[in-house]
Amino acid sequence: MTYILAYDIGTTGVKTCLFGVEKTIKLLSSASRGYPLYIMDDGGAEQDGDDWWRAMCESTAELFSKSDIRPQQVAGISFCSQMQGLVLVDENGVPVHRPMSYMDQRAKEEIKAGIANGIQIAGANIFKLIPSLMITGAVSSSVKDPVWKYKWVEAHEPENFARAYKWLDVKDYLICRCTGEFTMTEDSAFATLIYDTRKGKEGWSKKMCSMFDIKTELLPEIIKSTDMVGGLTEKAAAELGLAAGTPVFGGGGDSSLIGVGAGCVNVGDTHIYSGTSGWVITVTDKQMVDVTAMIAAITGAQSGKYNYFAEMETAGKCLEWVKDHLALDEIGVYLEKKNVTEGFESTYTSLYDYMTSVVKDVPPGANGVIFTPWLHGNRCPFEDPDSTGMFFGIKLETGKTDLIRAVLEGVFYHLRWMLECQDKKLKTADVIRFVGGGALSDVSCQILADILGRTVETVDSPQNVGSVGAAAIVAVGLGVIPALECVQEFIPAAKIFKPDMEKHKQYTPYFETFKKLYNANKELYKSIKG
Repeated sequence: MTYILAYDIGTTGVKTCLFGVEKTIKLLSSASRGYPLYIMDDGGAEQDGDDWWRAMCESTAELFSKSDIRPQQVAGISFCSQMQGLVLVDENGVPVHRPMSYMDQRAKEEIKAGIANGIQIAGANIFKLIPSLMITGAVSSSVKDPVWKYKWVEAHEPENFARAYKWLDVKDYLICRCTGEFTMTEDSAFATLIYDTRKGKEGWSKKMCSMFDIKTELLPEIIKSTDMVGGLTEKAAAELGLAAGTPVFGGGGDSSLIGVGAGCVNVGDTHIYSGTSGWVITVTDKQMVDVTAMIAAITGAQSGKYNYFAEMETAGKCLEWVKDHLALDEIGVYLEKKNVTEGFESTYTSLYDYMTSVVKDVPPGANGVIFTPWLHGNRCPFEDPDSTGMFFGIKLETGKTDLIRAVLEGVFYHLRWMLECQDKKLKTADVIRFVGGGALSDVSCQILADILGRTVETVDSPQNVGSVGAAAIVAVGLGVIPALECVQEFIPAAKIFKPDMEKHKQYTPYFETFKKLYNANKELYKSIKG
């Protein structure tokens, strides 16, 4: 058996997983640690590189403390991580500015000056839109795209910017900290939207860099996800508690590797992810873009294949909001509180499990309540950082169970909306793989199947599929698995949820109303931003 260590670097924490690969990819042990996301009043969203590293070190130590496998037996290490961050580092690999999250939306003036001006189509200057689509297959038309974060640092922190040696994404920074090498995988390079998809490892586009005034000397070497970057340095190995020289592979971003871990590796496969954010991805062998719906076929971990990618900013994060502000008695009405998941007699694995169970019997449509899940703006099928969440249709008889059910349904309405937008350009799958923390609840899975009107499958440990994808990358890099296309046979469906088509019909009017709420309120969103 080959032992592989995978780090899943999420928005709120790291999942560190040890896998054994033989005839299947089997999770042997895992540990996790959280870290902060720093949200600023001006739209900033940052994290700290030392927080990431500390969480990796602590979770690695915990993992091996409860496993019979020794660190020296690990054959390879890789990463699955959040994407479209900006980590500008100096020559020693130290960030010159606290890493900017994909959620950062401060660069409103920079995007306006850079592309949202002149004659426009879908919010982008036509003379920059056309070459962007021809070269990259997409366009930097979102304030959250990395190039505008780069321009923001350049404009607002010129002293820090002057110290920058390389531009890295999140996992590429951590790989640098592991190996001392400055690299970026093809999928992360694509996510900068200054990458020429026709050129592979030589893909940095001089035309795009010139158009946006990007310093080409800041761009790192491009590698494939399955390439070995180098071995763990003595310093990194000592801090992580691993063996020096252990091979470190390129890995990939979450949108690349979660699909691999879901077993969706062939053209036409579709998966839906619900974690902090959410998305719909269908595998295609063609580059395509829908600029009106903000969907593009992005470079993934597999050469010759692309992920047609539609993203929503907050999915599972909406359920976290519900837990904190609806389910918990935060104003102290009760003299004594008790967590329903505590005690040996509990049948619930988490508060989220409990919340979804209590809304099981609420009818489709949440008794007339509709929730919009735009708690941090939205990206697809409309780009608007000012859009906000709302409950629509509250009445005197509305209770908390209706509101919680409405939040679940609202997230799934939005996923259906994005799925239908994809269907305008390609054929999405009739059977959808559902992964991420949202797929842990059978109630949620059935609601999703009913709203979509399609069969939904889940896999074992759906919350760990990013790590499974990272393990698959190492296995291919080591030659243990012949190719990524072979991964599907290692990842069978664990549960299958058939849609109730009568409930699907009941959801239709609510879904149609849901889609109209943004246009009906978009001017009002702007009026209340503070």
